[in-house]
Amino acid sequence: MINITDLNGNNIEVADLDEAILITGDRKDYRHVNKGYEQFDNKQSAYWTDLYEKLLQVKKSQIMKFNS
Repeated sequence: MINITDLNGNNIEVADLDEAILITGDRKDYRHVNKGYEQFDNKQSAYWTDLYEKLLQVKKSQIMKFNS
């Protein structure tokens, strides 16, 4: 189990790192067709991008440890 702190300061427990990377990677680029949601979409994109980058950093750290 991996713990990540999200943009709001909440602790997120991640059971499957690879699956979490796939999910956050998809969600960070999601946008509504209706431009009325642009502000909401920008906020959500920032949230998911932050989580995605943190998860990738954990994955890279695991790979580095494994290769050492």
